[in-house]
Amino acid sequence: MKVAIQGIEGSFHDEAVQKLFPNHEVELVKCEAFDHVTQRVKEGKADYGVLAIENTIAGSILPNYNLIDADEFEIFDEVFLNIQMYLMALESESIIDIFEVHSHPVALLQCREYLRKFPPQFKIIEGKDTAFEAKRIRENNIKGVAAIAGKQVAERFGLKILDSNIQDIKENETRFVLIGKRGTSLSKKVPNKATIKFQLGSEVGTLSKALQLLAGFNINLTKIQSLPVLGAPWRYAFFVDLTFEDSQQFYDAIEALDQQVKELKIVGAYAQNKENRPSELTNVMLDGK
Repeated sequence: MKVAIQGIEGSFHDEAVQKLFPNHEVELVKCEAFDHVTQRVKEGKADYGVLAIENTIAGSILPNYNLIDADEFEIFDEVFLNIQMYLMALESESIIDIFEVHSHPVALLQCREYLRKFPPQFKIIEGKDTAFEAKRIRENNIKGVAAIAGKQVAERFGLKILDSNIQDIKENETRFVLIGKRGTSLSKKVPNKATIKFQLGSEVGTLSKALQLLAGFNINLTKIQSLPVLGAPWRYAFFVDLTFEDSQQFYDAIEALDQQVKELKIVGAYAQNKENRPSELTNVMLDGK
């Protein structure tokens, strides 16, 4: 099985893959950017992709919603990681030797308050990935530069931890989703969560009516995210996460909602997975391929 991730071995995306597939032999398809992940899946160079979708400090990772939607991917599963950030550098370095910190932009966002304590001449550099920046420091023996990454990265690449738990909020979680080509896999888990997308007309109260309809079917809205519709100024699409107890009731709600909104789509119906249970996917062969 090939799974595309943004980053390299030891990254948080790699850790998410291990949570989802602990009993499978997985070949990582390592990508420099999130859009490369979806491209590899689209090209068939990876069976699935894992994308961070939201963080309790940095919020929603908006570009990834568009990436999932743009090429008709389906969400098959989710996983949650408790993210603890560490400052790390070469074994010879101490914190007073550091004049630059490198990490992924989202990781830097999670440590804003910590980084503000450094002097004005201190440089914060956005890099490709948490683990990649740490690996580069080690391989190139770069002095005076530190990386922000997880503890497992320091252990993997032999770096010294200079400071621990530096994220702004100690209870810091990131939600990752497992995506693939629509209709290519089925899960043995019973779905009780869904991500849907729709647009609304310009009539007054359309969003309120849509949400009231869902409540009438005993559907619980856990997240709503608006994104601009590309090419249509001041129009927005809504991505909504829902939880439910009865699958048939959910599909009945979707059928009713389809009459009230525009371009309704189920992005994925899957099992809520805060316990980080392994994925139970089976492949579906389409068109004999």
